[in-house]
Amino acid sequence: MWNFARIAASSLRGSRRLSTAIPGPCIVHKRGADILHDPWFNKDTGFPYTERDRLGLRGLLPPRVISFEHQYDRFMQSYRSLERNTRNEPEGVSSLSKWRILNRLHDRNETLYYRVLIDNIKDFAPIIYTPTVGLVCQNYSGLFRRPRGMYFSAKDKGEMMSMIYNWPAQQVDMIVLTDGSRILGLGDLGVQGIGIPIGKLDMYVAAAGINPQRILPVMLDVGTNNQKLLEDRLYLGLRQPRLEGEEYLEIVDEFMEAVFTRWPKAIVQFEDFQFKWAFETLQRYRTRFCMFNDDIQGTAGVALAGLLGTVRAQGRPLADFVKQKIVVVGAGSAGLGVLKQAVQAVSRMAGNSEAAANSQFYLLDKDGLVTKARKNLDSAAAPFAKDPGDINGLVEGANLLEVVRKVRPHVLLGLSGVGGIFNEEVLKAMRESDSPKPAIFAMSNPTNNAECSAADAFKHAGENIAFASGSPFANVDLELVWVPFFLALVLSLMECYRQLLSALLLI
Repeated sequence: MWNFARIAASSLRGSRRLSTAIPGPCIVHKRGADILHDPWFNKDTGFPYTERDRLGLRGLLPPRVISFEHQYDRFMQSYRSLERNTRNEPEGVSSLSKWRILNRLHDRNETLYYRVLIDNIKDFAPIIYTPTVGLVCQNYSGLFRRPRGMYFSAKDKGEMMSMIYNWPAQQVDMIVLTDGSRILGLGDLGVQGIGIPIGKLDMYVAAAGINPQRILPVMLDVGTNNQKLLEDRLYLGLRQPRLEGEEYLEIVDEFMEAVFTRWPKAIVQFEDFQFKWAFETLQRYRTRFCMFNDDIQGTAGVALAGLLGTVRAQGRPLADFVKQKIVVVGAGSAGLGVLKQAVQAVSRMAGNSEAAANSQFYLLDKDGLVTKARKNLDSAAAPFAKDPGDINGLVEGANLLEVVRKVRPHVLLGLSGVGGIFNEEVLKAMRESDSPKPAIFAMSNPTNNAECSAADAFKHAGENIAFASGSPFANVDLELVWVPFFLALVLSLMECYRQLLSALLLI
């Protein structure tokens, strides 16, 4: 799959305006130990003697010159040794140990770090991003050693326009921004959520080829409502409740104005904002700035690719997507984003209104099936609420098992953040799906919050299913009949994601 990612990324380079080229030789104004302490310029023992003389490094390094390739091999040997030594440790301990060794390399030598990631993206993606990044965020204040990215807080109101010029890079193409209010499925982690933008941008560099000198992870610290963090003496963020209402929006407004004053062509990705602010900020800024919300739009694009890939894997034409019955579990920003994107796709393919396209979709939240009979129906979920007269045998608040048994959906898609909600009964009920190859998408992160595991899905729903997840799972041994489906799904995912990136990057 990662090979497809590289192909898709390379196909974009001819048209997009993001720089993927690494500059050639440049003038270095630093000297001596300052160079060794700067991960952009540091080559460790790779400096030849001519450079050591010119840059004032002679005597500051061991005498032997070790090539970049030799340093690469040495790091990989250390990493594999760590893997062996932590094999019997709990998974969390092992994952954090792997993250630490990669982070130390990142702090010391960025060129070598990204080379390691690019060449081993399949192995390192679960370490630098989900599922390990969730554990890193939960423990970030204790793990913190060196600042990375920028931090804007409620205390900086009125100062952000000058602060943005503190960032040393003259050009920034891609910014990932979070306020830490809804990190994966872990809730409010405050300033510790900075691990998400860092990990996400590292993925963009390694898998999409974006220039690492033109990325910027940003934390917008407006406080936290996590009492445990407020009482933690190591917590690095503001010790105050989260700002709300206009106070909150004023902070975000000031940040956006500052960013696009300095870098008018940058893209800002909003990441892991809580539900009430995810949609609000998207509507507030989407026509004024080059920005998008990854939970609403990015997840939706990839999920739609998976849904279309499922239809193709069934040997049916994509036009049959309009006939798919889809149950979506989770009415947060990601769930509603996927639902909206899928409804729009069905509407365009069928040539009818979005209201008519809604008939094939069923939305469930923590209170069960969402219908128009619900009191205090959320305005964001209202367009997808079912008319009680159109769902014979089901009532407002019907539970997941009842809905699956009655609807017999082609696709069961979870973005609930509730681990194990696709239990044995629900998965066995999917055996009665109207599709010969039903799809089960357990998309919540991290792995512990996934609606079910791959092994459970194939065990209880049967082997003739399509399965997708938001976090990696161990391989499940199946017959070779699954190879065509997997290839079709991967190809469809990458093509849809390529088109999504093209649309975003050519705004």
